[in-house]
Amino acid sequence: MDYDFAILDFSDESDEAVARRRGWVGAVLRGFRDPRPEDELIDRWVRHYRTDEVIVRGAWLPAGEFGAGPMPVATYASLDKTLNAGRELLPLRMITDVTTSAAHRRRGLLRRMIEDDLDDAVAKGVPIAALTASEATIYGRWGFGPATFRQGVDVDTTTGFAFRSFTDPGRVELLEPADAWPHVKAVFDTFHARQRGSVEWPAQYEDMHTGAYDFNGSGAHRKIRTAVHLDDDRRVDGFAIFKHDEKDTVKVDEMAALTPQAQLGLWSFLASLDRVKTVTFNIVHPDDPLMWALADLNRVKTTELEEFLWLRVLDVPRALEARPWAADGTVVLEVDDPQGHAAGRFAVTTRDGVATVTPTDDGATVRVAAETLGALYLGNVPVPQLRRAGRVEGTDDDVRRFAAMADLREPAYNLTGF
Repeated sequence: MDYDFAILDFSDESDEAVARRRGWVGAVLRGFRDPRPEDELIDRWVRHYRTDEVIVRGAWLPAGEFGAGPMPVATYASLDKTLNAGRELLPLRMITDVTTSAAHRRRGLLRRMIEDDLDDAVAKGVPIAALTASEATIYGRWGFGPATFRQGVDVDTTTGFAFRSFTDPGRVELLEPADAWPHVKAVFDTFHARQRGSVEWPAQYEDMHTGAYDFNGSGAHRKIRTAVHLDDDRRVDGFAIFKHDEKDTVKVDEMAALTPQAQLGLWSFLASLDRVKTVTFNIVHPDDPLMWALADLNRVKTTELEEFLWLRVLDVPRALEARPWAADGTVVLEVDDPQGHAAGRFAVTTRDGVATVTPTDDGATVRVAAETLGALYLGNVPVPQLRRAGRVEGTDDDVRRFAAMADLREPAYNLTGF
């Protein structure tokens, strides 16, 4: 079947364009098993996409074909924001809202759209792409590898919850979510500039964190609460956005802090809430100090650990020079990339934490696939572990040298889902 592939203009207000974008949003929700869209959801979706200048792709049945209409059989969207690569905020192609109708799978629809989009990113000089995947087996074939992980915890806050010696030099204040937004956004922007692995927030985060709209329901999100932490100079240096999920459980939707004291201050506040036995958070920072600050570390239980941010390197020299390195050394890195974007051999020389990366015809000392390069890019997946899994090739000495150069002590971390 010859599908009609098109890019939608979300600023077009013609009757046909309005019908197609409504059908496109409906197809996304159908793909993720969500209810059909209401008018307010579509209006907000369109506004966010216009703000972020999102590229909206789709595949439709051709006119006259049974089932043809404004709703596509496949959807795909992308936007450009930034990734904190460690040494700089790197331009990032963010991929989202990828669906294919159950009646049109295995027809090459995703392949056409994702390859067209990656070609567009390369043409525009965007050196790396990212997505958060609902299925872990789909995107490796296009060179994406899992680079950060999402850890969930349950914290037991019943009687006896206590810190070993922590005293908060600041304090926590509850604000209405809309009033807190400027402080939340300011903290996140500072956090994003500091935290390797962080991805910039898309436009919908304002609606999410002010409670203006509940994307998992409809209308305003009236259950969320916002706590902000102030340091001893009364400057906001952390926030927690949460809701009372069940009778005795608080679910944290988002939490970020600029200092360990602010992080512990927010945990202390959440643990002190009346009639609460458990506080849950499913994107805990791997270096969160909570467990080791408690008198009883067993009050923190890990409930899940799964991949979160998937990265795909498009420009090897640009991407590798934007991240930090742990040791001085030189390797010739060969990347196997069926799509060709990252393919080739590259001389990687690191000195004082900075890399110089140049294409070379010299023989490779270390070889990886593009998918593996994405997984090891932020340093959360150690080179020796990938070597033991058969995904890094080279002599023991060469791989050991590459690991000393590439593996980083401080973990990368991302809060942003998209």
